[in-house]
Order: sequence, then C-alpha cells, then structure tokens
Amino acid sequence: MCASETHTGSKALARMEVVEGDITRMAVDAIVNAANSSLLGGGGVDGAIHRAAGPELLAECRTLGGCPTGEARITGAYRLPATYVIHTVGPVWQGGDRGEAELLAACYHNSLEQARQKGVRTIAFPAISCGVYRYPVMEAARIAVREVREFLERHALPETVYLVCFGPEVCRAYRRALEEIQEGR
Repeated sequence: MCASETHTGSKALARMEVVEGDITRMAVDAIVNAANSSLLGGGGVDGAIHRAAGPELLAECRTLGGCPTGEARITGAYRLPATYVIHTVGPVWQGGDRGEAELLAACYHNSLEQARQKGVRTIAFPAISCGVYRYPVMEAARIAVREVREFLERHALPETVYLVCFGPEVCRAYRRALEEIQEGR
C-alpha cells in the first residue's frame, strides 16, 4: 500500500508528497485537471473533476476557448474541496520522439506557475497523460518529480505539492521516481 508518504532530502523534495487516492477529494488550494484541449470534460480524471465540480465548471471552461497541449488555464473549483482547478493538456504518447517529454514537462511547469501567480500554497496533481493518453507511467513520474523539484527550488509557492495517484501501481512508480531523484539517479 502506498498511503501518504513524505520524501525528504532536499528542501524541494520535502515539499512533495505522494498520495494514493481520489484527486477530487483533496482539500487543497488547487487541483490540476489532466484535461483535453477543449476543456469541456472527458473521461478519466477530467470527467471525474467535472462531475464533482458541477455544471458551473463546464460553464466557466466554455469561456476559455480551449487550451493547447503543454499550457495551463485556471478556473474556480465550485463544488470541489479546492479553490481552483488548473487545467493542463498533456501529450498523447506517440513513441517518445515527438516532443512528448517536453510537452509533459511544460504541463507541470505551467500549472505550477499559474498556482504561484494565484498564491496557491497547496496543489494536487494527477498522473498527467498516464491514462487514455498512454504515457509510460515510470517516464511520466520521473518528468513530474523533476519538474516539480526544479520549480520548488526556485519558488516559495506552492509550499506543498501532492502527486495524487489513482491506484497502487501508479503510486509505486511515483514513489520510485522520488527515491531515484533523492539518490541522485
């Protein structure tokens, strides 16, 4: 079982926590939605966030005009136990030689920048692109941990970043990615 675990090492790593669970139940300042480019809801975490937030989220998303892959947009969270939803569009895995890693890294960086600009102290990320977009989980976890660590090394906010994993397999991959970076691998 993965449960909730804080990893220490550098100060930035100590500000990251892997949590196995449902991101829609995270009582944080912002949750990140692994959205599609329309921002109008879909399957997986995107659909779950839209259902939990209620129709007001869809109404606000309609005003945004979509979001290109790698970028991020911020909305209210409505019926979620968060203040904001930061929508980011991860890349679809196409073998790894079409800029997927750079686009996935941009998702984390741009989401964290949106959060920082709003004064967000706590933020929860799902495993972006690891569902229907088929990004290999271990590679995605390494990118997520690296990008979050680099951002936290340069900024005081967010104070805490939760990497929320749906299921033990994804949780193990994220824990392993944290351990690897902690050990300098």
